[in-house]
Amino acid sequence: MAAKKTVTIKQIASPCGRTKKQEATLIGLGLNKMHKVRTLEATDSVWGMIKKLPHLVAVVETN
Repeated sequence: MAAKKTVTIKQIASPCGRTKKQEATLIGLGLNKMHKVRTLEATDSVWGMIKKLPHLVAVVETN
């Protein structure tokens, strides 16, 4: 069985003062506090959310 590809992301900025859509996207990624790190499956929808928030999240590592 093939290993699933994952991506580790870290929240690097606060959602204060951002639009409601950007806040909802952060919550959708499972990020809600500064410097929180999540490892998610690298799907097209996850990459789309990451690309919408390049100023709020950083990709730490990709497998």
